[in-house]
Amino acid sequence: MTSTNISTVTASTGRAIAAALTLSALSLGLVGAGATSASASDDDDDRVLVTGRCSAGAEWKLKVKPDDGRLEVEGEIDSNVAGQRWRWTLRHNGSVSDRGVGTTTARSGSFEVERKVVDLAGTDRIVFRAVRDGQTCRGVVNY
Repeated sequence: MTSTNISTVTASTGRAIAAALTLSALSLGLVGAGATSASASDDDDDRVLVTGRCSAGAEWKLKVKPDDGRLEVEGEIDSNVAGQRWRWTLRHNGSVSDRGVGTTTARSGSFEVERKVVDLAGTDRIVFRAVRDGQTCRGVVNY
């Protein structure tokens, strides 16, 4: 399978059901190297979690869930190497919500960004992107 970074998962404003998302990903051939998976747990029925591989081996996660009328967004980069500095951007419906620099920490070799954004009417498109030395990580959730 050619490695492509397809990283879009759509969830209705209702419950995101893990089995349906996983079945969709499998039927589209998205599970595997460089691909995306999605899940939700019974404890977080409205949560959408997508994961994938970056362009040069690191991995990313993007989680979106409702929180008191807003959307809680968590983006994570995991390279398994401590001390790497990554530039990251969080976009919401095309506009930059926040950006910064994250540094992977000891033990895990990862860093995490957590922000809350307004839950707009209709579908919210959340994009988390991080770059370092030519390596690009990009995850998208339509929620």
